[in-house]
Amino acid sequence: MLKKSITVLSISAAFFVNAQDVSIIKNTVDIYSGNQLDGSAKFNSMAGSMGALGGDVSAIAVNPAGLGVFITSNVNGTLSINKTKTTSTLANTSNSYELSNTNLGQLGGVAVFEVGRTSPWKFVNIGVNYSNRNIEEYIETAGNSGYSFQDSNLVDNSGNTVTGTFTSQGHAYNRTGHLTNMNIALGGNYDNKFYVGGSLNFKGASIVQYDSALLGLDLDNNSYYFDKQGTPYTEDSNGFSLSAGVIGKLNNNVRLGLSLESPTWWSLARVYNEVLKDDLGYYGKTYTEDRTLTTPMKATLSGAFVASKNFALNVDYTLGVTKPKYKVQGPAETQLNSFFSSDYKNLSELRVGAEYRYNNFRLRGGYGIANSPFDSKAGFSDLYIGKRETLGLGVGFDFKSFYIDAAYNRIKINSTNVYGGGEYYNLANNGDVNFFVTNPNDFTSKLEDIRDNINLTVGFKF
Repeated sequence: MLKKSITVLSISAAFFVNAQDVSIIKNTVDIYSGNQLDGSAKFNSMAGSMGALGGDVSAIAVNPAGLGVFITSNVNGTLSINKTKTTSTLANTSNSYELSNTNLGQLGGVAVFEVGRTSPWKFVNIGVNYSNRNIEEYIETAGNSGYSFQDSNLVDNSGNTVTGTFTSQGHAYNRTGHLTNMNIALGGNYDNKFYVGGSLNFKGASIVQYDSALLGLDLDNNSYYFDKQGTPYTEDSNGFSLSAGVIGKLNNNVRLGLSLESPTWWSLARVYNEVLKDDLGYYGKTYTEDRTLTTPMKATLSGAFVASKNFALNVDYTLGVTKPKYKVQGPAETQLNSFFSSDYKNLSELRVGAEYRYNNFRLRGGYGIANSPFDSKAGFSDLYIGKRETLGLGVGFDFKSFYIDAAYNRIKINSTNVYGGGEYYNLANNGDVNFFVTNPNDFTSKLEDIRDNINLTVGFKF
């Protein structure tokens, strides 16, 4: 019996997110609003905690005033080797997948200009830094034979109406792409006591996403792969922000830093597929969608203790001070803004990093912890993005005009994966729509995301 489908339009939503594609909320907080602390091996080994120390071009992303610490020009580049392991657990059944990639993680340089011996301004420096992060996420969740739903709008080859029961046999979510950040900064050193800086930040994101379900049909005991309505899709985005910061020496051992990053103004362009129905039946259509998103302003307070030329300790605390907001173009943006207004509580992150020097040898370490930005009182404490922990370790060797650094860091994120609810379509071999069904309920699985990164930096001072 060959079944053709007609539509089922009603949705019973357990969460707000059934009215919005889950990916929109996830990408808003994870890709566009998150702290992209990617960069050199030194920066990664210290978990990005360099707000009051500076002295590394990647630290521009935390506090551009750190650019003023440089007394020699230099250029560096970083090779990044990344491995991601994602484990989804539903009803005591876990599925794990590993992905790995190698790419240019960072490229930057600083030009140092000595002002003059009679001026309190010692140096005025220009820095440019580019960082790149590959987005590799594949989540596969086991099915649940205890969950099924009926579709009474099926017809057989003779046109007779039949009722079939679909059973969940698994779900897969795949998101790939990259996230980039280019900082162009100006920094100054005033009397070796105060360091100031500002930067222009150009950000970019490119995402390809798939959302599919495997459903079994009792009428023929076959399994069918379904794509969620609106997927697959591609999303290309560009963002811009401004940063300014200051570092002050209280004495030879203690430094304090403060930096502000404006909201990031994003332009998002999405291309996606949908299945529609007219009098002749089902057909596919490709849509383009443009959105404007403003992500949170951020403030970073930093403190550093420099015990001697051999040891330094830095602490950074970053707080989002505004909330994500979409430019309203219709009911979808209004709904999104209402959700973020009521259930988004601002992202905060604490980072600690240290460096020990022995002659030309460097030993580094760091730790960072970030909270979930969602309100636990509403039951969303670990929705899409939960607590994130970062552990960094690294070594380096300075050959005076040439240096090499290596770092390892592990990022662990625990969250809740919401999936399954909404409209899904299955295509026949000839491309025609074979089934179009509505899954009335969401599933939630526990998600553990572990990212192991190795960074190798080579730099030259001149």
